Amino acid sequence: MKVFVNRRIPETGIHMLKEAGLEVFIPEHENLSHEEWLIYCQNHDAILSVGGEFRYDKDFFDQCPSIKTIALYSVGFDHVDIKEANRRHIPVGNTPDVLSKATSDVAFLLMQSVARRASYNFQKVKDGNWGDFDPMHALGQELYGKTLGILGLGRIGFEMAKKSLAAFDMNIIYHNRHQNEEAEKELKATYVSFEELIEQSDVLSIHANFTPEQKDLFHGPVFEKMKDNAIFINTARGGFQNEKDLYEALISKKIWGAGLDVTHPEPMSKESPLLELSNVCVLPHIGSATMEARTGMAKMAAENIIAFSKGDKIPYCANPEVYSENS
Repeated sequence: MKVFVNRRIPETGIHMLKEAGLEVFIPEHENLSHEEWLIYCQNHDAILSVGGEFRYDKDFFDQCPSIKTIALYSVGFDHVDIKEANRRHIPVGNTPDVLSKATSDVAFLLMQSVARRASYNFQKVKDGNWGDFDPMHALGQELYGKTLGILGLGRIGFEMAKKSLAAFDMNIIYHNRHQNEEAEKELKATYVSFEELIEQSDVLSIHANFTPEQKDLFHGPVFEKMKDNAIFINTARGGFQNEKDLYEALISKKIWGAGLDVTHPEPMSKESPLLELSNVCVLPHIGSATMEARTGMAKMAAENIIAFSKGDKIPYCANPEVYSENS
């Protein structure tokens, strides 16, 4: 079986694929045009897909009929048309859990960085603009005993809540499709409606899976209902926020600050007005950027493809319904 890996990943994953007797191809340059990417896909049986710039939709599957499985190097799979993959009996793998701690670390980092205006003050030092002591300049806020609201209390959200409770004794509220009994028992988390979440949170952190229906979920009217001391954190997908409305909410002091590891589009333009604000911290989608997490992701993606090549069910499947008799 021929496997196309569109970008370099930790060597552990590539070694596993080759040890399993699979033919692996990695292009010499990684910034592929859509046309180049499509040609490579058309000549392979499986894709180990790194990044989310290309969509796996009906048009893709029509043009690449040789593709039998896709192993995503990510937890999120919003760039894959799962219904279309199911219709064609194509299992799609992802890499859940292995990056939960690393991604929650970044959410926790952003929360603190925004609360203390860390990136703004670091830039002042770099610019030689330390200045004299001013007891009222660019003050931050403390997080002790505040309310952390989580949209999507799954594995990553659980780790974020756990850290916040341990470090700052924060009160945890959350909104999910389903209640999380483990979090309610271990973290004393309280399930609330979406309206209650946005109205009660001092820090609101997004950890949900993104769907097209949730595009711009956080827009003007939602920011209007949030606390004026609220910090908005997003390490999930940039599509959740309307960034024009977020900027307006920040400069009009409807909310207090924002920390983003994901933007829309990505990469964010260096001209974005959000980058000029002292109460904003933006990172370039580094949630899983640790050696441990990225190596774990490589192993899981390789395991998915190897299992498929042996005729087995892939172990980390984003669309397990593909194996049902009616799919």
